Amino acid sequence: MPGFRRMGRPGLIGLAARTAVVAGTATAVSGGMQRHAQQNAQNEALQQQAAAAQQQDQINAAAAAAVAAQQPAPVAAPAAAAPAVDLIAELQKLAALKEQGILDDAEFAAAKAKLLA
Repeated sequence: MPGFRRMGRPGLIGLAARTAVVAGTATAVSGGMQRHAQQNAQNEALQQQAAAAQQQDQINAAAAAAVAAQQPAPVAAPAAAAPAVDLIAELQKLAALKEQGILDDAEFAAAKAKLLA
């Protein structure tokens, strides 16, 4: 019966193959829809976080402005003294420069007078 072709419903193997194709397609479509929904939810969450951060920045700026408005104007401080200089160390540096020949007697005397003034 080589020329015998079966017509009508598919056999068990054909039915199983068709079921597998339908199930695979359904799984692929379902997975794609789930990924799409998850991505949309992530994007929405990121937008909400950005909006919350922007709102918090506005609140912080308003609070800083309110605090600045309540503070009195700064009073001019008296002229600040020059930072404390270690006088002995500076004189020793000058002496070392003079000994090395980098400074001559006149330059050493002028620098020393400036430090002691």
